Amino acid sequence: MSSVSSHSTSEGRSSDGSAPVPVRHPSRLTTTGNFLRSPEGKAAILGVLGAVCIMFGGFGAGSVRRRDPLLEEMHLSWLRFGHGFVLSTVIVWAGVLLMITAWVRLGRATLHGRTTVGELRWIVPAWTAPLLLSVPMFSRDAYSYLAQGALLRDGFDPYAVGPVANPGTLLDNVSNVWTTTTAPYGPLFLLLGRGITSLTGDNVIAGTMLLRLTMLPGLALMMWAVPRLATHLGGRATTAVWLAVLNPLVLIHLIGGVHNELLMVGLMTAGIVLALERRHVAGIALVAIAVAIKATAGLALPFLVWIWMLHLRDKAREEGRTPPAPILAFTKTAGIGAAVFVAVFAVASVIAGVGIGWLTALSGSAKIINWLSLPTILAHLVTVSTSWFLDLRLGPVLDVTRLLCAIALVVILAGAWWLGRRSERDAVQGILIALVATVVLSPAALPWYYSWPLAIAAGFALSRRTLMVLTGLSTWLMLVFQPDGSIGLYTFVHVALAVFAAVVAALALTRVDPLRLRSARSREHRAVPNAPKTAPVSTEDDATP
Repeated sequence: MSSVSSHSTSEGRSSDGSAPVPVRHPSRLTTTGNFLRSPEGKAAILGVLGAVCIMFGGFGAGSVRRRDPLLEEMHLSWLRFGHGFVLSTVIVWAGVLLMITAWVRLGRATLHGRTTVGELRWIVPAWTAPLLLSVPMFSRDAYSYLAQGALLRDGFDPYAVGPVANPGTLLDNVSNVWTTTTAPYGPLFLLLGRGITSLTGDNVIAGTMLLRLTMLPGLALMMWAVPRLATHLGGRATTAVWLAVLNPLVLIHLIGGVHNELLMVGLMTAGIVLALERRHVAGIALVAIAVAIKATAGLALPFLVWIWMLHLRDKAREEGRTPPAPILAFTKTAGIGAAVFVAVFAVASVIAGVGIGWLTALSGSAKIINWLSLPTILAHLVTVSTSWFLDLRLGPVLDVTRLLCAIALVVILAGAWWLGRRSERDAVQGILIALVATVVLSPAALPWYYSWPLAIAAGFALSRRTLMVLTGLSTWLMLVFQPDGSIGLYTFVHVALAVFAAVVAALALTRVDPLRLRSARSREHRAVPNAPKTAPVSTEDDATP
């Protein structure tokens, strides 16, 4: 797994300098075998097993098509009903728990310096491969993507009409709430959808598989960018890859669930890294492409202007020149950045043959009402707490709480942007604050939205206590939706079990046996960690919890 010489032997000299002594280097096969026999390798295999369970269980319990001729031809339709459905559901949840367990074990090993970035990068495709073959999991958004792409293919404007305007097999599988909703995505993503449906027609299986493949460059960009981001921000590359890329919340939802967040986050993170490495125009162009996938990435653009200005100031000082006046520097950087953004969007929109109607379509997310959104939580609290003496309806109260949270969001975004002008770290921290605030204060929130800030947060030097909180939060978010995409937040037992699993996962990040299920001798034996492959970097990651 780790980097080794391509030669099996080389020559060195003996201590007396008399004759060369052959020095044997392990082959790649030997290195891989040694890794797979290690506790970290066994955890990686456990994660693969979990992904395979999710794939097989998904055929019955996942977000399957309403009518699936393939399952019928394979005589597997029984998996979708009765005892077959129960069995499929158990297999899916077993797979999810196996992946979470494997991820936490790898996290514990990573904190002790027993993993390398190279090893974690190899584990990512190993866990991803089975998910590429599954039906859409925990969401039906893939069917909406295909239906919106088919609209553009068939001459409709996805920003003017919903999938209902184009009846057919693809429409049959779209969630009812989205059949009349116009597309809230950028022109580039619609182009991808048009290309896919042009190649696959109305074949849902082929379309879903090809849609997943188009998301994979986003995963590759994340694997490239996240460690580099950690280098710039003082974090540990191994911890960053483990938290932001290998996270089951990311892999199961973004790969298994087929969400365009994967492309958006990969492009956005890579663009931020390029800007930090003084390739500003390329960085802004990548983020602009990310916005052409999904608008959320646009939150990073104003902060990249600060980074560019800081670099202009530092370069002038290094060359013994007087730094340009802030107003002039801002005018130059913001002007060029805006020009690049407009150029990218104009080209994508012209090719797609659409306008900017996606901006108004963003309000379609208001149809989502769940307890992951702070405005919704506040509205429910108000209606429940006043139910004894007032007859308040959720709808009007929700309008008020959403308005208040929208005002708070604008204030937070403005404040974060202004404070981000002081340093590179402050600018990236501002992006993180903006993403977190958007997820929490927006009218709607879904579990996979948290992949946005996770990719940025992973680059910072995080204390073990913070990592425990993020581990618990990721686990809870992974468990609160049903495999078929329905919400489990309104079932007390489901939420209670998710909370229990999240607490155990958080504790297990630093404890081998958080529930104390093993004997005292076993705990004492397991408490001694294996020798680290590389000495852990002395950062906040190594602070005691």
